[in-house]
Amino acid sequence: MTYDEFNAFCGALPATTHVVQWGGSHVWKVGGKVFAIGGWAHDAPAYSFKVSPLAFEMLKARPGLRGAPYLASRGMTWIQHYAKPGLSDNELKDYVRQSHCIVAQNLPKRRRRELGLDDF
Repeated sequence: MTYDEFNAFCGALPATTHVVQWGGSHVWKVGGKVFAIGGWAHDAPAYSFKVSPLAFEMLKARPGLRGAPYLASRGMTWIQHYAKPGLSDNELKDYVRQSHCIVAQNLPKRRRRELGLDDF
């Protein structure tokens, strides 16, 4: 997946915003909270996303995946897809979609309502 494809996919999710920060990374937020990051790798595209604790344990040992630098070292359950074989594009999209849901669900009810995310 290219950064353009990643950005198009994240931008199609409900109530998202995009900023470029942290050395040129594509940072995607829902309700002001980060749910996906494209960047932080120098030789190949890298994508970081929030996962459940169980998914974190399963994914961090797969080739091409690791605990996301900085985030996972602080006890957060974030995975980074940084090399092949990693995840297929469809798997990556599924995890990014799940990350969006995890973050949206943790927003206050009032904020979810304001964003039109009542179903989360």
